[in-house]
Amino acid sequence: MSTDVRADLVQTSGQFSTFFVEDMFFGVDVLHVQEVLRAQQMTPVPQAPEVIEGLINLRGQIVTAVDMRRRLSLLPRSGSQAPMNIVVRTEDGAVSLLVDEIGDVLDVDAGGFERPPENLNPAAKELIRGVYKLKDKLLLVLDTERTVDLAVGREA
Repeated sequence: MSTDVRADLVQTSGQFSTFFVEDMFFGVDVLHVQEVLRAQQMTPVPQAPEVIEGLINLRGQIVTAVDMRRRLSLLPRSGSQAPMNIVVRTEDGAVSLLVDEIGDVLDVDAGGFERPPENLNPAAKELIRGVYKLKDKLLLVLDTERTVDLAVGREA
């Protein structure tokens, strides 16, 4: 049960690059983050799944951009709010997660890791490994592999 989740997390660095999507505060292990960028020009991909915003060109590297608001079944960001890119390395290569705001890098104590709360948004719950209770908010630890696996959360 939670021991599997804890064992998986113990192998992380204990440092998380953080970001916000709506009012949710997420963290990705800094060892999985390639870079953080302001809004980038997107090339649309015809017939791509709705969570794919498009492709970005990072110095010759073509990277798929996943809109985290759509991935989490949230309302679109306002027209004046440009998304930020957090580029993560996955088994299939680099992927950009489009988020609302970039946070800081946080150090956390692995002993504070807990299972996701039952009342968490169901779309978010299936994409996170667990949570850390911070002083004034929850840090939701994002599972990047599940997030970019577009089959997760889709009913056949």
